[in-house]
Amino acid sequence: MPESWRSRLARWGFNWFPAYRGAGAHIEYVASDWKEVRIRLPLNWRTRNYVGTIFGGSLYGAIDPIYMIMLIKILGPDYVVWDKAATIRFKKPGRSTLYASFVLTDAELEGIRAEVARDGRTERTYVAELKDGDGNVCMSCDKLITIKARPPR
Repeated sequence: MPESWRSRLARWGFNWFPAYRGAGAHIEYVASDWKEVRIRLPLNWRTRNYVGTIFGGSLYGAIDPIYMIMLIKILGPDYVVWDKAATIRFKKPGRSTLYASFVLTDAELEGIRAEVARDGRTERTYVAELKDGDGNVCMSCDKLITIKARPPR
């Protein structure tokens, strides 16, 4: 699905947001329905650590907010979405530009809405992987996200 002018504007704003910009990552694509986001994290002077590979903080900072923001945008104001926990596994040093793709399916979103309607809340774990150009996983992260119904005002 192509980017809309709204998703493109959100991508530009996100890339200029100081906290995300500081990680050195760039959002490359945001689907108009927010169900897919793609990022890249280059190895450069801003992301390089003491031993010449991508700094672990940049690795995590690149993927940290993405699933939460996607869910906030898709589910809308009737839901509260929060990151609850993360487990990071550094598998291989990042020696080149790394890439990640984040996708949420209609079935996943229907499941979230059904569980929240039934129980008032749900927790989901999403796996984000940063891969090099050859598809080798350099970092994998399990993101635990809590989603609950927003109380009526």
